[in-house]
Amino acid sequence: MNKKANEKGKLLVVSGPSGVGKGTIVKTLVSRRTDVVESVSCTTREPRAGEVHGREYYFLTKEEFLRRVQEDDFLEYDEHFGNFYGTPKSFVREALKEKSVILEIDVVGALNAKKAFPDCVLVMIVPPSMEELKRRLISRNSETEAEIENRLSRLEYELSQKDKYDFVIVNDEIDMAIQELEKIIDQ
Repeated sequence: MNKKANEKGKLLVVSGPSGVGKGTIVKTLVSRRTDVVESVSCTTREPRAGEVHGREYYFLTKEEFLRRVQEDDFLEYDEHFGNFYGTPKSFVREALKEKSVILEIDVVGALNAKKAFPDCVLVMIVPPSMEELKRRLISRNSETEAEIENRLSRLEYELSQKDKYDFVIVNDEIDMAIQELEKIIDQ
């Protein structure tokens, strides 16, 4: 899925540890700009409070997700924390005709997306410290203590992959992180 002549936008892949603020950064940036859209991924996990099918994710059964894998319907997909996540190719192709597209996906998915779409730009959002990341995860009140510890256990692996990214943004101050991501889009 290399960049085609009819594509106006660029594909950015944003990832980083759970709780680092990547969702807030991406959603704020997308709300400010008409030339950028966030890709909606598919997942087999249950919706969190307030999440809507087709807005945050397309919530699929495991069987439906695996059928779509067999049909080569995903730019990238991965399984973690016992659930599948994937980016539908059709959404990305259509959106790139008019806008830049941001994928908010995990490190494994990002590296797979880079293989499938070498022109994509990888951006990792990192926390200012481990303590701050843990505070953010706890304050979300959306996961159990065991789930938080599971997410923190992935931190070392995720951060070990940052050299494979084109850009690394430290989310110490949210407005500055948004501005840094915006500069990357405008390059």
